[in-house]
Amino acid sequence: MTPAAPSAVVFAYHNVGVRCLAALLHYRVRVGLVVTHKDNPNENIWFGSVAALAARHGIPVITPDDPNTDEVLAQVKAVAPDFLFSFYYRNMLKKPLLDTPKRGAYNMHGSLLPKYRGRVPVNWAIIQGEGETGATLHAMNEKPDNGAIVSQQAVPILINDTAQEVFDKVTVAAEMALHKVLPALIVGRAPHLGQDLSQGAYFGGRKPEDGRIDWNWPALRIHNFVRALTRPYPGAFADVGERRIILWRTLLGEGPAPALHGLGTRLGLVDEGHESTVALICADGSWLRITELDAAGQPASAAGFAAAFGGPVVQLA
Repeated sequence: MTPAAPSAVVFAYHNVGVRCLAALLHYRVRVGLVVTHKDNPNENIWFGSVAALAARHGIPVITPDDPNTDEVLAQVKAVAPDFLFSFYYRNMLKKPLLDTPKRGAYNMHGSLLPKYRGRVPVNWAIIQGEGETGATLHAMNEKPDNGAIVSQQAVPILINDTAQEVFDKVTVAAEMALHKVLPALIVGRAPHLGQDLSQGAYFGGRKPEDGRIDWNWPALRIHNFVRALTRPYPGAFADVGERRIILWRTLLGEGPAPALHGLGTRLGLVDEGHESTVALICADGSWLRITELDAAGQPASAAGFAAAFGGPVVQLA
């Protein structure tokens, strides 16, 4: 006799939420309720809609500002779920919700736990210069991202990958991590491996003002910072006089740094014979090729650099 498909309540948002909800539906998990977020009109919504996917499958959707209320708890209990899943849902879920499912509550986190517990793990992994990251399905408790690991999937971070490119890989990793363990989880045979929390750390959220570049950093650190914060994020920036510049794309310079007038960190136009390029000479003597930047809200290409900055070289530090 085939066992009945398990029931679930899903708290989800963003692309990871879309793909993981799709995986549950693939395995015929009976999703009785989806809890998601209202899109913020002040946020760049570059990702897919969990609410739209749920609507296509006739699943009830709610979007509470606070999930930890008696009203939401009653709606979750009415489903009598076997499982509760959280897939990139942005609010912490408290003990009454986590205690509701009969067979456990599970969260998908965008790192290889125990590394990068907490907020925006993809951005932090790039800032820190990691060569890989991934996704982890883990049991939930009241402390964020520290429950037993059920499934993991790693992906590489290449030297010029941006945060969105890595997030796209992590989205696939999350789908794979869930896909490969769901059959075992459904029949009660999934592994639950405790985390050694000493092997990782907790990282907090980031705000646009946290994107300020320190011109005393070496080239590699600036490069990692830029690619971690480039579009669709607000960008890595600095103020040069009264002008704000944003670095959107960089490449690590090869060979000796090009000759630019001045000492210390400086930004300038370099003639490479067949074309000109914008170079950033960094505090450690290494350099970056700047392939995309804005100055005072306007693109400042190599062709327009001197006009944008009032000369071929800008002293930064």
